[in-house]
Amino acid sequence: MSKLLIVGTVAFDAIETPFGKTDKILGGAATYIGLSAANFNISSAIVSVVGEDFPEEYIQMLQAKNIDTSAIEVVKGGKTFFWSGRYHNDLNSRDTLDTQLNVLADFNPVVPNEYKDAEIVMLGNLHPLVQLSVLEQMSTKPKLAVLDTMNFWMDNALEDLMKVIAKVDVITINDEEARQLSGEYSLVKAARAIEKMGPKYVVIKKGEHGALLFHDGQIFFAPALPLEEVFDPTGAGDTFAGGFTGYIAKTGDISFENMKKAIIHASNLASFCVEKFGTERMEDLRREEVQKRLQQFRELTQFEIELSE
Repeated sequence: MSKLLIVGTVAFDAIETPFGKTDKILGGAATYIGLSAANFNISSAIVSVVGEDFPEEYIQMLQAKNIDTSAIEVVKGGKTFFWSGRYHNDLNSRDTLDTQLNVLADFNPVVPNEYKDAEIVMLGNLHPLVQLSVLEQMSTKPKLAVLDTMNFWMDNALEDLMKVIAKVDVITINDEEARQLSGEYSLVKAARAIEKMGPKYVVIKKGEHGALLFHDGQIFFAPALPLEEVFDPTGAGDTFAGGFTGYIAKTGDISFENMKKAIIHASNLASFCVEKFGTERMEDLRREEVQKRLQQFRELTQFEIELSE
């Protein structure tokens, strides 16, 4: 089993979908990643920053999931990062209504000493220079460094983003972002172009249409489970990243074959995240539910076919 270091936002969200709206609730990339990875009973730590307005009960909830929160900095008198958004009817597109960086604007991550040798590092969506500074603080090179990013950084910090992309083993982005980063419309060509930037593995998320894993000419596809109800897609991509890195940390195996399994576990956990608003579903998730849905994934994708000579 490997230690998992998670870097990203711990934040407040306010969300509006066709199915309802919330006031300020718990959110943030690192929160979703941590809650997802916690399903594998591994040693993990979150590096982040919050304001004095952040409820202690949220910290305690993360600790109850065996997540080390000692590197979540609390800024006295500061306010926690806040994002508000409204989803369109198809839930695939959204409008940002408000973004308040608050304490995140001056965030300088400090990796705890006991995690400077973490074998797996998950760099959640943040400014590329923040992600880079975490890699530079590691005392030993991680077995696997995974980067999640978004089109905002491609638009506003591309030069810095390219520096961190060159130093990671895996990048996880959605199909639109993969096309923007590579300049290629075909996702196969896009993945090939991104591999040349540094990462050995490229994961392209396609929301309700599953995810693709690319490595050295090999491709693996994992479907998304068809769900009766989707309430809130916020955090699904981060939950996916947490499932992916959590499984790899649990197994300690960074082979392409094991990453295929990690992608399935990631898709499985992401399917729970969207069923309720915010982190609510992930906070209450039970092991037997996860196992039952993994069986559904198996039935969805397993088939036998005879190949003629």
